[in-house]
Amino acid sequence: MSLPDDTSSPLYAAREPIFPRRVKGQFRNLKWVLMAVMLGIYYITPWIRWDRGPSLPDQAVLLDLANRRFFFFMIEIWPHEFYFVAGLLIMAGLGLFLFTSALGRVWCGYACPQTVWTDLFILVERWVEGDRNKRIRLFRQKWDLRKARLRLTKWVLWLLIGVATGGAWVFYFTDAPTLLRDLFTGNASAVAYITIAVATLTTFAFGGFAREQICIYACPWPRIQAAMMDEDTITIGYREWRGEPRAKLNKGGVAEGHGDCIDCMACVNVCPMGIDIRDGQQMECITCGLCIDACDEVMDRIGRPRGLIDYLALKDETAERAGTPPVRVWKHIFRPRTILYFTLWGSIGVALIVALFLRSPIDFNVTPERNPTYVMESDGAIRNIYQIRLRNKSASDVPFRITVTADDPSVSASLILNLEGVEGNIVDVRADQTLTQRLYVTAPAKSQTALAARTGIRIWIEDTTSADRVSADTIFNGKDS
Repeated sequence: MSLPDDTSSPLYAAREPIFPRRVKGQFRNLKWVLMAVMLGIYYITPWIRWDRGPSLPDQAVLLDLANRRFFFFMIEIWPHEFYFVAGLLIMAGLGLFLFTSALGRVWCGYACPQTVWTDLFILVERWVEGDRNKRIRLFRQKWDLRKARLRLTKWVLWLLIGVATGGAWVFYFTDAPTLLRDLFTGNASAVAYITIAVATLTTFAFGGFAREQICIYACPWPRIQAAMMDEDTITIGYREWRGEPRAKLNKGGVAEGHGDCIDCMACVNVCPMGIDIRDGQQMECITCGLCIDACDEVMDRIGRPRGLIDYLALKDETAERAGTPPVRVWKHIFRPRTILYFTLWGSIGVALIVALFLRSPIDFNVTPERNPTYVMESDGAIRNIYQIRLRNKSASDVPFRITVTADDPSVSASLILNLEGVEGNIVDVRADQTLTQRLYVTAPAKSQTALAARTGIRIWIEDTTSADRVSADTIFNGKDS
């Protein structure tokens, strides 16, 4: 009996630099368009203005952490409304499940920030150093003045992109024009400079050097995606039954008895992950479609039909091998799993929209003071003390009228309301501010409310400018409590 082999493979393989070749085609064009749109949205959004009045910031999208608010055009989210943010995060997760179940890692290939910025960095690299072969030669040659000049130029451009990326990120958290001026005059906070530096360095490292390593080792999604995919998921595949056996192209074309694949390695040379899709579906594949463009270009040149590498489902492979027509695309996409994901996603979206439109323009809460539960005045009257927090969500100062009632009209008529530090029962709350106000509710001596252990009362808040009213129920404690 032979001894077991003690040799073990290393847990980490040293990175082999990948130099994707430039390719033209419909999927590459789609990636260019999406990259331009998403980068444009990211860099431009903090500079969009939105008039909310003199008391509120005029930045359309603002994460105001100092005041714990989130502004998104006409929508303002307060801290106690964080469920809107939680709902959006759940929708994002379900959306990722939906797209992965229907179209594989389409998010990774077209919209993931790592993919978008890596594409941008490769574009700069190709512009400075040339296409694939020139970059490979430059990488292998010894350092000289030309190589240093090209590398320095590329790195400077990468750093400028990183600075723009980090700068755009901090502009989402404060007024962009003001912060930009403070950054250049040295008046910005240390947190802003540190955040920009960290974002710059991570963008420079991830997009310029780590690239596919982030997708393979740092991102958990490649390992989770298998649970979202099944035999109906449309992903990139190689039609082996049509391409094999491979044969090199000669003057007479592809030799008889061989498949359409001429082993030109075009699909491998354009892949940003450095894999060979002909080896089958792999964890590293981000389904970006560049190998499809490269293969279709070769098929056009040798006069063979396109689609040797294409988007297809496992069911299609089984059907095509058997010589039957593949299933229609819409049948792959609209199936129980994707319909379930879409239903959940849509339900949460509808619930958030309904909650957004139904939320009250006035927000307040009432807290009775418990120590003491009541105070007996010299004439025998019973007084209860309440703290109210009244939030004005509008863009202008609003006077609010505070009143107190009970289910029994006679009780309502007997209760006396006083506000601490205020004449009458109207308080002014500044725009977009919260007021804490102490209330005194008094029941006359020997009245039903004063003698009872507890009496339910209702405190009303009325916007005197719009006549909007809201109320909160609480308890009045009497002598027997």
